Amino acid sequence: MRYAFYPIFLMIALPLLQGCHPKQESSSFSSFANYTSPDEFAAYWYQGKAELASYDLDIVQYGEQRHGDAVLVFVTEDFSKSKQVKLDRPQEAGDDKVPVLKLNQIWRFKTGIYDYSLMGSVFTPVDLEQFPGSLKTSVSLQDWCGMSFHQLNREKNDYLVRQFSYFENEGDQSYKAGTDLLEDELFNRIRINPASIPSGEFDLIPGGFYLRLSHQPIKPKRARIQFLESEATTQCIIEYLHLDRTVRIHFESTFPHRILSWTEEQGQEVVVEGRLRKAIQEAYWTENAAEFLPLRDSLELIF
Repeated sequence: MRYAFYPIFLMIALPLLQGCHPKQESSSFSSFANYTSPDEFAAYWYQGKAELASYDLDIVQYGEQRHGDAVLVFVTEDFSKSKQVKLDRPQEAGDDKVPVLKLNQIWRFKTGIYDYSLMGSVFTPVDLEQFPGSLKTSVSLQDWCGMSFHQLNREKNDYLVRQFSYFENEGDQSYKAGTDLLEDELFNRIRINPASIPSGEFDLIPGGFYLRLSHQPIKPKRARIQFLESEATTQCIIEYLHLDRTVRIHFESTFPHRILSWTEEQGQEVVVEGRLRKAIQEAYWTENAAEFLPLRDSLELIF
């Protein structure tokens, strides 16, 4: 298996090349400290456990600040390239098997008498040289009014979008949205290899939670991506050029690049913020008996 690790010679050459040209507004992720060997990657991600991380979530909804939980579940699994689902018998799949890093992200918060629950899943191939983009992403939103859901499946030249909702103008749609970079896959790319995220101006499909909460169509928007690095931490900053929205993802500069926090800004206002509370590694799919309930306490979950 090949891994999309940033070539060392490029890390050496990049500063020299930059010295021959005017300074760019954006910078790429290219620090020597962030090179990860295949053995180090495998030791962390292929040990038969998932990384479970809880976050304090603050979000503005209906014009008021709400507090809740966010949980990020990162785990590797074998995925079907053709069916785009988790393989039941990966040993029999042959060339159809694609190792992916899956992120399940859950947000829960209350608004007055009722609550919101959002879940998003992203399936990103570990080998980003062979597979240039995530194969699938899905997002669902539930509140006491009803539910909305959309899914993107990567085809050769497009993402096929299927969207369903209890809102009349959003329900039962199917269309294509190109193969631009997904905001939803940036967390996975950071965990696999931050250098796989390009810097500069690009078309980017905004995050699914934002699209569902704001009732926006799923289509690319122009955005500027840059990195601000320090020895211990790095920020990936996504500024949308024709959308009042800036996303900042704060993560560990060195492997395994844990997500420390993120914010979403509209103008000068922070409308979403997640801050790391606790992170553990567990084979959670084997821990569904009552005896494992104390593990929820170790993540300090509210809901």
